Amino acid sequence: MVQVKNKVCLIVHDGWGIAATPGLKGNAIEAAPTPNMDTLTKNHSSRELSAHGTAVGLSEGLMGNSEVGHLNIGAGRIVWQDIVRIDVSIKKKEFHQNPIILRSFKRAKDGNGRLHLLGLISDGGVHSHINHLYALLETAKAEGVPETYVHFFGDGRDTAPRSAAGYCQELVGFMEKEGYGELATVVGRYYAMDRDKRWERVGVAVDGLVRGVGEELGGKGVGEVIKENYEKDVTDEFLKPIIVNGDKGRIKDGDTLFLFNYRSDRMREISTILGSLDPSLSIPVPKDLHITTMSQYNPTFPFPTAFPPQSMSNVLAETLSSQSIHQSHIAETEKYAHVTFFFNGGIERAFPNEHRYLIPSPKTPTYDHEPRMSVGQVADKVAQIIHEGESEFIMCNFAPPDMVGHTGVFDAAVEAVRGTDEAVGVVWEACREKGYVLVVTADHGNVEQMRDLETGEAYTAHTTNRVPFIVAGGGEGEGEGEGVKLRLREDGEGEEGALCDVAPTVLDLLGLVKPEEMTGRSLLVHE
Repeated sequence: MVQVKNKVCLIVHDGWGIAATPGLKGNAIEAAPTPNMDTLTKNHSSRELSAHGTAVGLSEGLMGNSEVGHLNIGAGRIVWQDIVRIDVSIKKKEFHQNPIILRSFKRAKDGNGRLHLLGLISDGGVHSHINHLYALLETAKAEGVPETYVHFFGDGRDTAPRSAAGYCQELVGFMEKEGYGELATVVGRYYAMDRDKRWERVGVAVDGLVRGVGEELGGKGVGEVIKENYEKDVTDEFLKPIIVNGDKGRIKDGDTLFLFNYRSDRMREISTILGSLDPSLSIPVPKDLHITTMSQYNPTFPFPTAFPPQSMSNVLAETLSSQSIHQSHIAETEKYAHVTFFFNGGIERAFPNEHRYLIPSPKTPTYDHEPRMSVGQVADKVAQIIHEGESEFIMCNFAPPDMVGHTGVFDAAVEAVRGTDEAVGVVWEACREKGYVLVVTADHGNVEQMRDLETGEAYTAHTTNRVPFIVAGGGEGEGEGEGVKLRLREDGEGEEGALCDVAPTVLDLLGLVKPEEMTGRSLLVHE
């Protein structure tokens, strides 16, 4: 086994950005007491990293997200995201000739003539993009599919909480202009896109899609019904099924389905139900459904995929495993996929000598009710593993800033930040006692901006702000690790530190050579 220079513990804050302008209202990080993060930033080497747009493989100016952040952190390279791949294919008109898409639409045309397009409809760009739906509608029309129904999943997390009515109007306008397609259902992502095995929630969405269980229009326009929900404080994310075109648009035996979200984690449950993949679930669905997905939601799923995953080798976890180095990955349920599947470059299985620990997230309707979530238990588990000393590399995710930030409830977000900072203190104390170097960063911004800077209303989406990057080793304020002066370089001309630099820096701290596949750079200064 390779002898490492320093044992390393990496904390990834979820949704902890650095506001471009200090002192603005709605900054939960500034409003909360954060003595541990403040001390680490002041007494040790710290800088900022870019976590959005082309720096993490997204379109220019697009906000980062948890999946993208953990992919880039773990891969040590810029990982070009599905949204960019799809956008480029649409621009080049390759999308309209994609053989998997064409095969799906041909099946619909040659079968019973019924195609359903299901997914999150907004321009948030985190899970999907409305432009991709437009390209699908254009393609289905060109291929002569007789009936195409759109099932609208409301966003309200990666976009403004009350924006679905506008997106519905835009979508209906597009379909009227094309003379093609019908809006069939509207339902919030809270129900359609659960990822915490709350099957009863997904069942609400499926009952609407299949059996028409939900709110009828009653002669009103869909936008009017959505706005009536707003008046009851039911925002986009929490919309229960709205049945737009009656029984006609329900999913029936023999229909063809295309699920157009490209981010996988929040589509696994609904596709499991629609695909009848889990016999233990008692949620009936029609027979002989033919399902195609935009990206691969799970390697074990049998569905054809329009944009299959890119192959990535020698990510951080694999590099450590190949040298028989023990590593531990810890998170609570909401972010467990991020410290495993995404951090490992889209690989579901654990590498040899990789140990995974799942801490259950609290069962609560929304996390503003339990803003600390399970961050204390995650920190305690990390501290335990540090004290055991068997893992040379430990990484964990602290979920509250992001998950509570998405609720838009400011006071709860302040408490989430407070709890997260206390968790940092628990881990830092263990690192100091056992001689680990602590690295702290974040996957993207969120909780530092809880108010829309123009309207003053609650802001629940991610931000394009930079994120912290802290390296702390040795005793308090000393900044010394064995064999390495823990000082971070600043950006030179044409250089911008980004999340892809985290893995090379970790390898440098461990005293290991960076594999050639990693295009990021170590940010340590060697003296």
